[in-house]
Amino acid sequence: MNSRRYFGTDGIRGRVGEPPMAPEFALKLGWAVGCVLAKAPGTRVLIGKDTRRSGYLFESAIEAGLAAAGVEAILLGPLPTPAVAYLTRALRAQAGIVISASHNPHYDNGFKFFSADGDKLDDAVEAQIEAQLEQPLVCVPAEQMGRARRVDDAPGRYIEFCKGSFGGASLKGLRIAIDCANGAAYRVGPAVFNELGADVVAIGDHPDGFNINRGCGSTHLEALRKTVIERKADLGIALDGDGDRCLMVTADGTMVDGDEILYVIARHRLRTGRLRGPVVGTLMSNYGLELSMKALGIEFERANVGDRYVLELLRRKGGIIGGETSGHTLCLDRATTGDGLVTALQVLDAMLVEAQPLSQLIAGMKKFPQVLINVQVSGAPKTVAGRPELVEAAQRVERELSGRGRVLLRPSGTEPLVRVMVEADDATLAHSAAERLAGEVRACAA
Repeated sequence: MNSRRYFGTDGIRGRVGEPPMAPEFALKLGWAVGCVLAKAPGTRVLIGKDTRRSGYLFESAIEAGLAAAGVEAILLGPLPTPAVAYLTRALRAQAGIVISASHNPHYDNGFKFFSADGDKLDDAVEAQIEAQLEQPLVCVPAEQMGRARRVDDAPGRYIEFCKGSFGGASLKGLRIAIDCANGAAYRVGPAVFNELGADVVAIGDHPDGFNINRGCGSTHLEALRKTVIERKADLGIALDGDGDRCLMVTADGTMVDGDEILYVIARHRLRTGRLRGPVVGTLMSNYGLELSMKALGIEFERANVGDRYVLELLRRKGGIIGGETSGHTLCLDRATTGDGLVTALQVLDAMLVEAQPLSQLIAGMKKFPQVLINVQVSGAPKTVAGRPELVEAAQRVERELSGRGRVLLRPSGTEPLVRVMVEADDATLAHSAAERLAGEVRACAA
């Protein structure tokens, strides 16, 4: 478990105006990052952001902190998280910073970091930054102060990168609806598909600083579903506030989650001879995905929840395709991090090459009904979930399912809850097994 004070599994995040998301912290964070990374004169750090009003404040504060450490800040403006990862590598900067709270409401914000290679920072580097934050802020001499400049062609560079990840010749003849979540991809998202020849219907593309993720994007597919049906689109694409997630909607309005997207991409990579290593999901990936992978002869492995852990397992096992049910999909033969636009283009490539609509491409994967019950406990959730009698009860239920489903007991890391998840090929069976196991948890926690 991550025991550091500020960094979580995906950077730093919190309520705007409250620690740690306060301007004075952002100033010192920029300075600490600069001190750790400024190994030589000329160090450059890219800064991108989503569309939250508070992004202006944090952009200025972190830029000032970098300047105090003698580091040049390169300002990209509103761009998706994966765009910053790509441009950090392409522009040969020493690091990239994204100011975003992803799919959270506008009143949250956060910081994500990328290394010079476009990867998330190593734990050791994050630990060095935390240690530096404990030191008093001391400015470099005036002659060594960093400066800031903007890169005006950053969106165009990223659009070309996305187009380059697409194997198909043209999207001409396809009508594509895209929900940009009033977030970081509100300009570049529609542009990518438009430049590839599609008839684009964009929604969630009028950010006002406060409507990011509000009733739109990958956490609220209803608006996209309605648009797809009314405008007779061939499919719909839903991004989240910082553009690294992608969920989809078929032409008939069926919602497509990250597990189904992972199935489509992995199957297509296999058929075209481009799949390497295992496909990696998470502990929460649907059992139907696991069985579908096995039916195709594809090795399937599960990582802990979080795209960081999916990436670690992919690299350890030599895989290139992985992701989460929430829509974080990794195509490491195309990008170093999860990228909603790149993900959508991989699905479109499969549609064109196999000459099938999205509804047909997902038909080969049968999702199992899933029941999730959150049980409140008085003790430490990890301790409760690890009790021998409870572990034995979970194993007993899984034996009873006998290959027809699976069981997961997962202690919450943020709330006094033990999450009981049961999947089975029959919804009634899943409900009854989950209720029975939840009862066992309540008895243990009493």
